[in-house]
This record gives sequence, structure tokens and C-alpha cells, in this order.
Amino acid sequence: MKSIQLNISGMKCGGCVQTVERILNDSEGTKNVTVNLLTESAYFDIKNKNLDINEILDNLSNNGFPSKIYTNDFAEKINKAELNKKEKWINKWKKLNFAFILLFVSVLGHLAEGGYINSSLLGNIYFHASIATTALLFPGRPIILKGYKSFLQKRPDMDTLVALGVTSAYITSLISLIFPASGFPCFFNEPVMLLGFILLGRFLEERAKYQTGSSINELLDLQPEKTLIYDKNGDIREIRVNTLSPNDEIKVLAGDRIPADCFVLEGNSLIDVSHITGESKPIEANEGDNLLNGSLNLNSSLRLKVIKVGSDTSLAKLVNLIESVQSQKPSIQRLADKIAGKFTYFVLFTSISSFIFWWQIAFRIWPNLIRNENIGLSIQNNHSLHSSLGSNADNPLTLAIQLSIAVLVIACPCALGLATPTVITVASGKAAKKGILFKGGDKIEIASKIDSIIFDKTGTLTKGSPYVVGYVGSKDETLLLQISASLENESRHPIAKSLIEEAKKQNINLFPIKNINTETGRGISGELHSINGEIKVGNLQWLENHDVEISDEIKNKINATEMQKYSIIGVSISTNLIGCILLGDTLREDALSSIKKLREDDLDIYIFSGDRKESVIDLGRKLNCKINELKWELLPEDKLKNIEKLKNNDNQIVAMVGDGINDAPALAASNLGIAVGSGTQIAKANADLVLMGDKLNGLHYALKLAKKTISKIKQNLFWAFGYNLIAIPLAAGVLYPKFGILLSPSIAALLMAISSITVVINALSLD
Repeated sequence: MKSIQLNISGMKCGGCVQTVERILNDSEGTKNVTVNLLTESAYFDIKNKNLDINEILDNLSNNGFPSKIYTNDFAEKINKAELNKKEKWINKWKKLNFAFILLFVSVLGHLAEGGYINSSLLGNIYFHASIATTALLFPGRPIILKGYKSFLQKRPDMDTLVALGVTSAYITSLISLIFPASGFPCFFNEPVMLLGFILLGRFLEERAKYQTGSSINELLDLQPEKTLIYDKNGDIREIRVNTLSPNDEIKVLAGDRIPADCFVLEGNSLIDVSHITGESKPIEANEGDNLLNGSLNLNSSLRLKVIKVGSDTSLAKLVNLIESVQSQKPSIQRLADKIAGKFTYFVLFTSISSFIFWWQIAFRIWPNLIRNENIGLSIQNNHSLHSSLGSNADNPLTLAIQLSIAVLVIACPCALGLATPTVITVASGKAAKKGILFKGGDKIEIASKIDSIIFDKTGTLTKGSPYVVGYVGSKDETLLLQISASLENESRHPIAKSLIEEAKKQNINLFPIKNINTETGRGISGELHSINGEIKVGNLQWLENHDVEISDEIKNKINATEMQKYSIIGVSISTNLIGCILLGDTLREDALSSIKKLREDDLDIYIFSGDRKESVIDLGRKLNCKINELKWELLPEDKLKNIEKLKNNDNQIVAMVGDGINDAPALAASNLGIAVGSGTQIAKANADLVLMGDKLNGLHYALKLAKKTISKIKQNLFWAFGYNLIAIPLAAGVLYPKFGILLSPSIAALLMAISSITVVINALSLD
């Protein structure tokens, strides 16, 4: 199954999101559709080969949502990011200036009509009619056309509400101007101010939305434009980074950023990787070390060999991963989008109901409503430029028209549509700066609910770099190491790495491998050239299960108290044990403090390990774990069974933290799989949350951030729903009979804009 991402323009509210999702779901060959309002993108899987992507793009464009396939070219993405940013801001700035001019003229009109400014032009109703006409024909035209198009296609959205409100106010005023005897109100200022506030609100909304996605732009800024390359003659010249190829040799000066994934050929320096892994302290780079794209070289020149370029680099994959975070919606957002999609219909129904009520019913209940002096009605001048909607109504029809318009203008599905994605985007950006990667908004929601955390031992709580401590039961320790390191030479397990490194230190030549077979979590077997018989390297229980004889003398030695803190592997040829290797590992510096913080948040901590009992208990003692929180000598399937028990029998929401190949099934089976960044690629692939650096303290921050994120989402939804629950009845005139409180369309538009901006600003306040 292949996934496709589209960039979609024209979405303004939750109703638009629902429309786009419906179009994509109705297209043949699509599956798992999700649409994001904030990033203006859509994601879906292709379930069969009959999919016609051009037909989908045309269908979206015909419905008012011009779309194109998302580009995954890293160099093109970097270039477009800056161009799009500039182009977008120029257009938004022009609209903002126009909005201020419109608002300024409207305010002057109010002042002139009130006698505060002596200007016959500004107070002239025909001048304001021309201003309103200009506003509708130019800045308001795209909104109005799209709004009515959506309405005619039976998918009303935010633009539909604005278009109906603006044109209703304009047409009513035009009728009043042409036919004064009609008794209709004349308020040309209202559509002008309404559009002004709409444009102002959208500019501020776009600005805030841009800030929520700034983390991706900051990562793109880590990619340098040029670098120094060695040519065939060894001379240095400057080239553009997008022309680099694997195996090129480059020179990176102090103060420059690494332009691709590389390893060090010559030199040593300190490297700042804080933007990528969240590690605040610079790391030391020496000959043979790998360096990540985007890292900052601090103090010495380096000669590097390029490994990966462009879209294959760690920086490009990091950007793609952060972009994909918004593709998976938390359940709370799906609910909000569904409600927002139906919201426009509710508003239209309310507007029509208000019209019917004030026209046919209200005056039967309150017959003296128009003549009530406390209401402060102004019926002497139908061409009043600054009265509130309804305040110059002199008959039921006039009042009904004005209040139904106010309902259309004040309703805001934008706030509902933005409530969740803004917070998710801010949270994922803040997490990325700390070297924490959530693989979707739904994973953030799960992380906020975690009850229990299970840790693997080796490579997770320990540094994952075992070292050879000693040997037991071997007559030839050099041969023991040579055989075990030779067989492990094609494995990426931490134990294999420790054996191979020890063999290199002792300048031991390794035997070529004939064949090899790995049993995950148990050991490795195979044959070597120059050695007769099948060789096995693994835990002692596994060796015994394969008829390898282990003497009581060796068992007594490895069970001695001083041996308990070590991991022990046995090496056999055929059924003869030729010796055991003792391996030590170092506890991560922040393991104890991290687990202490997690316990303070009332989280249950467990350690599940495939290591021997004594080693696990010794580690548990260091981390203040109770014996019932420890499990040892677990095979991958045993870890799965224990996780399922916690989930099903104990009703726990479980997170699993691991780093190895044998942890991958457990990571996938847990509610939230967490991989340590120094672990294997398969562990990261199966994880829902990746800690990029070598530190565990990011886990506490990630879970705290997840809780705060969901809290912010609930605040936003409360505000968005609460605003509409209060504002719509107010606009419909619920307080009019008793208190005489009415809203003008301009104030309604301002309140609508404020509601969206408030939601985004609240998201930006996430810390």
C-alpha cells in the first residue's frame, strides 16, 4: 500500500475539512483518508491500482479546493519554503492594508455622520455605497464567489456564511437606497467593516498558524546552501549542496553546518546536535564517527565523506516525520471536525428560524417592541450609518432581516476546525526541538493517558554498549573471543558489537563465516571456516536446550555473588562448551532521575528483560524497583504475553521503551511504543514515539507535554463551542426584548475573528 499526500488550498473551516474528506473517501481506490486544516494537506492510502490521481485533483479543484501532489524533494522543499513564505506574506500584507483602509473609511463615516467630522463626502450615503461596492467587487469577491459556489454544491462552509451575511446586508442597503419607502435599513458601512474584520482576522490567523509550524522551517534552515568539496586533484572548491553525491569528500569549517549525512575521514571537533537530537551538550567527533545532516561544527575543520544526500538524509527524514505527525488525527479532533462539518447547516437553520420568529411570531408576544423607548431605536433616518442591526428597524420584516444577517456573520466554525490541529502542531514542534518525535497526533493523545511504562534493560536503561569484563571456564581465552566475535560479525546486536570491538583491540583476526542463523532473544548459531562443528553463542539456558553440557563447576562460578551484575554468554562447538564470556554494561546517567520523575507522576514502572535474573535484580536495586516490577529471562513472545496481561487483565494503558530488534514486537503490541534514538532502525520503525538522543529524560517531558497538549485542546474546544453557544443566541436577539442588546455585523465579524485568533494564541501558549 502506498501513501499519498496532497497540498490543498481553499480550506477555511471544519466544514471544508469534512467536504474534502468526503470527496477523497468517495474516490475509487482511496483508504484511510485524513485532512488537516492547519497544514492545508490531505493524506490517504492507495488500496488498488485503479486510482486516478488526476481525476481526484480535478474533482477537488472543481469544488473550490485547488490541489497538487506534495513534493518530497528535499532541495525543492527548502527552496519553495522560502518562496512560498514570501509570496504568502506579500499577499496577506496587501489584504491587511486594504482591511485597515476599509476600517479607517468606515470609522470616518461614523464620525462624519455623528457630526464629529465636518465632511459632506464622508457623511454622504452614496460615497459609502461606492465604498461597499468596491469592497465586494475586489477583496470580498473571492470569498463571496467561493461561498455561493459551496452553497450551490450543497456543502456550505465558512465562506458561505460570510458571503450570505455580506451580500444580504449590501442588497438590503441597496434596496433602501433606491427605494427609501421600502422601510429597509441602509447600512453600507456594515459589509465594508465586516469584510475588513474578516480580512484582518484571517491575516492574524494565518500569522499565528505560521508560527505554529515554525519548527519545520527552523529545521529546513539547518540545511546549508553551499559547501566545500575536494576535487580529483585534492583541490577545494565551493559547490551548491544539492549537487552533492554519496562518496564525495568535503571540508566543513568551524562554524559551518554539516550539509549531508557523513562520516569523519580526518580531524576532530565538537559538534552541536541540539536541533536534531535535543542533546544540549556538544558531542566530540573523531575519525570514523558518523555525523548527522544539519549538525553544527563548532571548533575545528573536518574532512568528511558523504554517505547520504537530499531526501535520504536524517534531516530530511526528520522533517518528513514531523510533517506526518499531523496526518493521524486524535479521536477528539475527529469528533470536532464532524461537528464543525455540520455546524454550517445549524447556523443556516438558526438564521432562517430567527428570521421567521422576528417576522411572524415576536411581535405577537411583544406587541410594543418597536415603540419601547428603552431600546433606543432610531427610526427617523433609514440611512443611518452607525446604528446597530435592528436598532433602526421600524417593522417586523426589517428587524427579522437584520438579526438573521447577524446570526450568519457571528457564527464561527473556524475556531472549531482549528482547535485541535493548532495545538498538535505546536506540541510536535516543541517536542522536536527536544529531540522527541511523536508519529501522529493520535499518539500524543495516547501518551497523555499512559498508566504504566515498561523498560527494556540493555540499551535502554543501560547505555547499550556492553564490554568484555572477563572469561569463565576457558582454556584458551583468545580462541574463545575469536570464535564468538567471528560468528557475531554480521550481527548488529550490542553484544555482537562488544565482542567485535574487543577482538579489534587485541588484534585478533576473525574467521570467515560459512553460514549463520539467529534466534532472536536467545543466541546465534552457524559454521566458520577453519573450525569443525556447529558453533553456538548465546545464553546458557538456550545452549542447554540444544544439548550443550554445562558442568556444575561452571554453574557454581557464574552463580557466585560477584558475578550477578554481569551478563553471561556461553560459546560451544558441537555439544562442548568451550567457555563463557562476562559482559558488563553501564547504567545511563539519567536513568535513575528519569524513573524517579515518572514515579512522581504516579506512573507504574516495570523492567522486562531477556537478561539473567541476577543481572536484572541488580539493576532493579539500583533503580529502587520492587521485585514484582521486574521480569527476567524473557523471550520476545514472553514480553508480548506480559504486555497483553497488563493491558487486558489490569486494564492499564501501557508504554514500552526499547531499542533492539527483539523489542520490536513489544513496541508494536503496547499502546505506545517508545524507541531510544540510539537503537536499531526496526525498533524506531515500530515505535510511536522516538527519543532521538541518548538521554531518557526526554520521556518525562514527552508525557508531560502530551497531557498539557490534550488539556489545551479541551480548552480550545470549550472556547470554540462556548463562544458559539453564547454569540449565536446573542446575535439572534435573545436579549433584545428585555435589555435592548443588539449586535451590528461589524461587531459580529470582529467577535468571529477574535474567536479563531484566541484558539490559535491559546495553542501558542503551550509550554
